Amino acid sequence: MKSNIALIGFMGAGKSAVGRALAAAAGMDFVDLDSQIQEEAGRSISRIFSLDGEAAFRRFESKVVNDAAGRENTVIACGGGVILDQANIETLKRNAIIIYLPAEPSVLLRRILKSPEKRPLLQVFDPASAMDGLLKRRIPLYEAAADLTVNTSELDIESVVNKILTELRTNDSHNLPKQD
Repeated sequence: MKSNIALIGFMGAGKSAVGRALAAAAGMDFVDLDSQIQEEAGRSISRIFSLDGEAAFRRFESKVVNDAAGRENTVIACGGGVILDQANIETLKRNAIIIYLPAEPSVLLRRILKSPEKRPLLQVFDPASAMDGLLKRRIPLYEAAADLTVNTSELDIESVVNKILTELRTNDSHNLPKQD
C-alpha cells in the first residue's frame, strides 16, 4: 500500500497550494520539492538556472525526489519538470499515488503571470509561446505518469482537495481512512 501522494503538473497548476491543503485535510506531512531544492542549493531556482544551468537544477531535483520518496505519509508537490526524467517518476511511484493537476493553458498563463515568483523557463519575450512549447512536450509525460487526474481550471483549492480525497478513499491502493 502506497502512503505518499505526489502532485505533478505544469507551473501554475496549483501543486503547492493544493498540496498544503491536501496534507492538512488528510493529516499528512507536506513537502514542496522546489522549496527543498532552494534549501539544498542555498539559492533561488532562478539563480540556479542563471548561474548553473538547467542540468544542475535537474540534478538537485533528482536528489530531492529521492529524499522525498523515502518518506511516509507525505504529500509531495513536485516541480513542473519532474516528469522529464523517467527515473524521478519510477522513484515516486514506488511509494506514491501520482496525481496530475492539469489546467487550461490560458488559466495557467494567468496564474503564472499573477504570481510574484519568476519562472526561469518563461523569462522570454513571448511567455505564452514558450509555455505552449513546454506543454506540448510535457502533457504526454504528465498523462503517462499519472494514477489520477484532477483538472484545476475551474475548481478552487478546497474543491480539488475534496475531489482527490474522494477518489483516494475509494481506491484501495492508498492508506487514507475510508469515510463513514
